[in-house]
Amino acid sequence: MSRVWWAIRGVTSWCRCRSAASAQDLAALEAAAKAEGMLTTIALPHDWCNYGGVIEGFKAKYPEIKVNELNPDAGSADELEAIRANKDNKGPQAPDVIDVGLSFGPQAKAEGLIQPYKVATWDSIPDDAKDADGYWYGDYYGVMAFGVNSDLIDSVPKTWKDLTKPEYANAFALAGDPRASAQAIISVMAAGIANGGEPGEASGQKGMELMAEVNKAGNFVPVIGKSATIAQGATPIVTAWDYNLLSWRDGLNGNPPVEVVIPEDGVVAGVYVQAISAYAPHPNAAKLWMEYLYSDEGQLGWLKGYCHPIRFNDLVAQGKVPQELLDALPPAAAYEKAIFPTLEQQEANKKVVTEGWDGVVGAAVKE
Repeated sequence: MSRVWWAIRGVTSWCRCRSAASAQDLAALEAAAKAEGMLTTIALPHDWCNYGGVIEGFKAKYPEIKVNELNPDAGSADELEAIRANKDNKGPQAPDVIDVGLSFGPQAKAEGLIQPYKVATWDSIPDDAKDADGYWYGDYYGVMAFGVNSDLIDSVPKTWKDLTKPEYANAFALAGDPRASAQAIISVMAAGIANGGEPGEASGQKGMELMAEVNKAGNFVPVIGKSATIAQGATPIVTAWDYNLLSWRDGLNGNPPVEVVIPEDGVVAGVYVQAISAYAPHPNAAKLWMEYLYSDEGQLGWLKGYCHPIRFNDLVAQGKVPQELLDALPPAAAYEKAIFPTLEQQEANKKVVTEGWDGVVGAAVKE
C-alpha cells in the first residue's frame, strides 16, 4: 500500500491509502476538495471520448469546484512540460491532473512529476494497466478493429488471417503508414499476435509476414484508410481503433453502412492513463476528480464516447452498462480477450515494423 498526502483545511497529515476507500474517507476528501474550490485540467478536448460530458458530470456533482481547462488540444508531451514549467507556480496555469499515453506514465513517475493515489475502485482496474504503487493508472482504451463498408463487402472478415481470402481483393488498408503511425504499428502487432507471435519483436515480424501475404494476394491497398476512403469504396476494409471506426460509422450515418468488427484473434488494446501532478495546487480536488472518473458514472461517461473504460469488463459483469450503450458497440464478449501490451513490448514491436516494413511487405503506404 502506498502513502499519499491529504491536505484538509490547511492541515497536512499522513493518510494510509487503501485499495478501497471508506465512505468516511470520501466525505473528508469531498470537503477538502470543495474548500480548494478549483480543479485544473489540461489536454481534454470535449469531443474526445465524450470528455465534454464527463466534465459536465463532474461539475454537476460538485458545483462548488470550478473546472479550469488548459489547452484542450495539447499532447501528452505538452502535459508533462506544463508540470515541469509550473513546479513553483500555484496559479491557474499549473495542471492538477494529466491524461497521457501509456509511455508517458512511467516517464512522469521516473522524473518525479506525479504523485501516488489509489481510487476506491482500484482493485477493479486490471493489474497490467496500472502502476502497482498508484502513480498512474489506465483510464480508457480502444482495441484494434475492422471497419467494413457492408455495401461492398458481403461477408465481413472475422480474423486477421481472413484478410488473405480472395473475396477481399483490393479491399484492405491500414489507418496510417506503418513506418510512422502508432495506430498502424499496433495494427501490425495485432496481426502478428494472431499469426502466432508473442507481443514484441515476434509480433512485429509475424505481423509483417501476414501483411506480406495480404499484399501478395492482391488485397492490400497502400493508402491511408479513413472514413472517406471507406465511403468512397477505395478501401472497403480499414483497421483502426474501434472508437475511431464507431465515430466514422456514426458520421457516415448509413451512407454507406459500416460494420465494426472486433477480430476473433489478436485483440490488442491501447490505453491512456491518468495521474496527479506532484505539484498539484489543488491535490484534493485532483483526487476527487480521479474518484469520479473511476466511479461507475465516470466510466460510463467515456463509454458514451465509444472509448472503453478500463473497468468495462467489471461493469458488464455487474450488469451496470445500460443496454442502449451495449447495443451501439460490438459485443462485450469480444473485448474479454483484449491484450494490453507493455511499453517495452510496444517499443520492440515498433522497432521491428518501422525498420522492416519495406523489406518484408514492400508496400509503401501514402495518402
